[in-house]
Amino acid sequence: MDLTDAELAAQPAAYWTGAAYEALIAFTRARQAEAGFTQPQFWLLRNLSANDLSPDGRGRTVPELRQAMSDYLRPEDDLAAEAEVLRDRGHLTVDGDGRWWITGAGEAARVGMKSHAPAIRARIHEGIDDADYVTTLRVLQKMISNVR
Repeated sequence: MDLTDAELAAQPAAYWTGAAYEALIAFTRARQAEAGFTQPQFWLLRNLSANDLSPDGRGRTVPELRQAMSDYLRPEDDLAAEAEVLRDRGHLTVDGDGRWWITGAGEAARVGMKSHAPAIRARIHEGIDDADYVTTLRVLQKMISNVR
């Protein structure tokens, strides 16, 4: 779709941000699936790792994990089912209080999963210089600020 600058300026930002979100999530999840894991599995490990997003390295229940991830979970993400998969792989354990804990194997898996991020990012950013990317993010931040 080749639109002029004037035509692009008239386009609704909400449509394009939504289209970008869906395309980027689909791409990222497909690359992660090719590597043998799901985005929610990666998030679970990250949120349980003292070396990543966990504030204290302590176990958390599924509702606590869901709350911690509320800004980026998608409606179809089933954290309880994903946690069970990770338990079956030896990456998580669960205690009698329903708190999930990352294992040594889970920490190694988290590091391995994270190693795919640079290639995913590189493909998404291909042909986009950092200055244009930063400008785009600043414009989006300003739009968000304008409507709050």
